[in-house]
Amino acid sequence: MNGQLRKDVIPGRRVQVVQKQDQRTGKLTEGIVKDILTNSASHPHGIKVRLTDGTVGRVKEIIAE
Repeated sequence: MNGQLRKDVIPGRRVQVVQKQDQRTGKLTEGIVKDILTNSASHPHGIKVRLTDGTVGRVKEIIAE
């Protein structure tokens, strides 16, 4: 699943995000969602989240449990 729909991104779910400084390279960071920062129902570049380690980025992939 990609992370463009807010309903798919749930706190506690493992995801891969791209951080602002990594957008050019596309480097992904894996972690667990702590907070959802995007208020709209969808976003073309991915829902912005904060991970449990404090990393902020846009969800590129939701890892199946």
